[in-house]
Amino acid sequence: MSIRILTIDDHPLVRNGIRAMLEVEPDLVVAGEAGDADDGLAQFRRLLPDVVLVDLQMPGCNGIEFIRRLRAEFPEARVAVLTTYSGDGNAREAIAAGAYGYLLKSALRGELIDALRKIAQGKRCVSNEVSQEISRHIGDEALTARELTILTALARGWENKRIANEMGISAETVKSHLTRIFEKIDASNRTEAFHIALRRGLVRLDD
Repeated sequence: MSIRILTIDDHPLVRNGIRAMLEVEPDLVVAGEAGDADDGLAQFRRLLPDVVLVDLQMPGCNGIEFIRRLRAEFPEARVAVLTTYSGDGNAREAIAAGAYGYLLKSALRGELIDALRKIAQGKRCVSNEVSQEISRHIGDEALTARELTILTALARGWENKRIANEMGISAETVKSHLTRIFEKIDASNRTEAFHIALRRGLVRLDD
């Protein structure tokens, strides 16, 4: 039995590369392609593929929100993120949304093909690099929803006063939250916190 795969990525060259990689495998078939989440959901309804490969960053609806929408309509859907982002925050959020896999576009061909076969069997599969990043932070104290909101605002370059006004809190409260955020993610200043947040996928500026 062939494993039918739907690829969702806004870059045609990436989709073409995935097709070229998979079409030489006797048990893997690219059943369809889509350039965004809305078309991807429509294609899934039409094709009912065995595995979906979705990019994390796309215009409009991102890959994680797509997974939430897909799994709400098709709870048994087997979907994996295929991305360049190795941050543990992105991976944990994707898995929590219902992803069976979190794979990197930099993975060797054999790793990707093996992962697709495992996911088609209902197994979970996370790239080794991402697994190591998750393990590195597994004992860290989690950021609260408010801290994540402030960290996102920080990543957008907002000053404390603007953050305070937008959230309806005092600038001193913002400063207190930032102190806790720096402690939790091991940052010494705003610039370092910004880079750590983006690298780990703790914030997404496309939202």
